[in-house]
Parts: sequence; C-alpha cells; structure tokens
Amino acid sequence: MEAEETGRAAAGHIYPVDILAGNPEVIQEAAEAYYEKLLQQASSSPEVFSLPGGEKVKLEDSSVCFLPVYREDPKYKILVLTDPQDKERVLAIYLNQYWWPIEDIVKTADSSREGLIQVQTFGERIVLFVLNYIIFGMLERSSVDDTFFVSHSAKESAKIFWRSGDAVAFYTVKMKGSLCDVNTSQCYLLPVLDTVFVRRKYRRCGLGMKILHDFCQSFVTEDALGISCPISADMYQVCQKFLQTHPEEQDRLWEVEAPGDWSQRVSIWLKIQLEPALSEKKTVNQTASEEEGGCHVERAQDDEHRGLDAGQMNEGGECIPDIRKGAQEARDDKDNTAGEARTLHLQVPKEEDFSQGTADTQQCKGSRKRASTMGLLEDKTAKHLRMMP
Repeated sequence: MEAEETGRAAAGHIYPVDILAGNPEVIQEAAEAYYEKLLQQASSSPEVFSLPGGEKVKLEDSSVCFLPVYREDPKYKILVLTDPQDKERVLAIYLNQYWWPIEDIVKTADSSREGLIQVQTFGERIVLFVLNYIIFGMLERSSVDDTFFVSHSAKESAKIFWRSGDAVAFYTVKMKGSLCDVNTSQCYLLPVLDTVFVRRKYRRCGLGMKILHDFCQSFVTEDALGISCPISADMYQVCQKFLQTHPEEQDRLWEVEAPGDWSQRVSIWLKIQLEPALSEKKTVNQTASEEEGGCHVERAQDDEHRGLDAGQMNEGGECIPDIRKGAQEARDDKDNTAGEARTLHLQVPKEEDFSQGTADTQQCKGSRKRASTMGLLEDKTAKHLRMMP
C-alpha cells in the first residue's frame, strides 16, 4: 500500500518550517499516534514511502524510531525513517501528518526568510536539529569519522543562514550570563561563538565572514567577544581575513575557555601576528587538496568533525548510541503503546572540533595539543577545522 503523499505535495509546496509554529507537544502526540498505528499494521501489508529519487522504502517498525530534538530534554522527540540498509542514515521525518524528505525539512517557501535569521519557532528548532545532527552528523561527515554531533539545548541561541529558500548554515552563541554547564554554577563572562556549520555545497562562498560579522554586530556594546577554544589554523585564517577587513574588531575577539575570565583569554589578533606558521599551514593544505582533485578537502586523517560544547571544553567525550540498536529495540517493544515507543537517547560527546572551508565553518572541540607562542602566550589547544569531503 502506498503511503500518504509527501508533505511538500500535499501542503501545496510549503515546508514544515513554514507551518510548524505551534505547540511541539501536539506534533509529538500525532507522531506517537501514527507510530502506534504503524505497529498495529505490521502483520499486514506495510505502507511504502517514495523518496525524491524514486526509491521506495517500506514503513516498518524496524526502519522507524524516535530521536530527541534537544540535548537536555528527551521529552520532545521526532519520528524518523532510516535506510533499511544503513540504519545511521535518516531518510525522512514525520511531521504534520506527513513524511518529509530531509531536504524538504531544510527548505522554506517564505521569501522573507533570507540571510541570518534568529531561531525562534519549533519548526526552526527542527531545521537546526536536522542541519546539526542529521546533515552534518550523518550525511556530510567523513566516512573515517566515527564521532557524532551533539544536539543543542532547547534555549540555545542560534541563527540559521537562509539562501534562496534553503537553510545552508547555522551558528550558535553562548550568551553572557548563561550557565557554562548544567552541572556548574559558573556563567559565561562574555558572549562566545560556540558552533558553526556550513553545508558542503555552500562553502567557499564567504559565509564564514558573514557569520563572524553578524556575531560582532549582534553585540556592539560588548568590549570583548569570544570564540570557543581551541581554534584551528583554518579558522584562524578566516579570523585573520575578517580582522584585516574590520580592524575595529581586532581588540574585541578572544579565544576563550569557559567561563571566559581574563586568565582564560588569548587575543586572536595577537596570536595571528605571532604565529605566521598558521598561514603557511593553510597554503600547504590547500595545495594538497587541489592536487587530489577535491575542491577543499584536507587529508583523511585530519577530516574529523565533532560537536562543540564550550561548557565542557576540557572533558573527555562519550559515544552516541547507534540507531541500529534503537531499531532492534523497536522490534522487541512492538506491542508497546505509542507513549512507550522507544527513543534514541543522545549522549553528549564532550570532545569537539570546529570545521569549515575558507569562509565556512564547523567549530568543534578535539584532542588537546600544546603549542607555545614565543613565550608570550599560555599553552592553548589547536582546534581542528576541516572540510568534509
């Protein structure tokens, strides 16, 4: 039996972000009711979902599962369809009584949604989750990287970059006065640029520069702004170009560790001046990439991406469960009600990096490497910033 037509066609060429502005609990209840119905139909002929490329996927309990949208609140979940051959690949999401292909989730029919827009509605939170956890964490990360991206909190300050109807990038900020971590009473002493991601096909288009400029302009009254430590050589190249273009910001940008007091800050502009080797490293990597025929790809061993949680910069990471495990649990819990449907609980990886290509970035935290800056700077870690192939 053919499944309901995709949301895009049924909704008259509008997309979830354009219509999901209401109560997220109502959306979840509808998904749970549908899931219960799906379990009851398991013995009969399963429905089939048609992907945009023509591929048909059976809607069975072994291929669907719930994912929590927020890191700290597993109560809000979305129902996803996974590839039967690759359970770590999400194909579609059930929203507003329809299955939507992933690419439709990150689209909009609203022409006024252009440029960097603050995330406010639940629909925009889902777009952020899809860009963050699914597109980066599952679809566009390197095949040699076994680290997943951590989902954001429900109150994370974030902006999505919209271009011609597509969500192409995002960045998040740890606000001044916000808690560094749920397990501490320490608060950030300055605004900190925390995570950045630009989709692969939109890199090297100047979006990294636009994001840095927007970040600085969003806090014009602040004397100091931070970028989460550690910062990679590639990210320093973007910062160098930005600070050369905007010299008025040279005294404001700092590489910081939480919570960001003066003993935890290093001037980004000063470090650029004292470490010319950063520029040399970028030139070598770019040359190697061009020789390999990949537009902006560095060596495979350096092509890693991790989630960034500045509140846990110096702690080790934890793994996120495999979706395949959740799918197996679905079969074991087949007779459960929708309210008892299994959920994939995300654990927070605390080791992270920050990645981008020239002007497009995914900031993440990684292994600590010590580097001395001519005796003038404290030992700081180099944050890995790379392009995904």
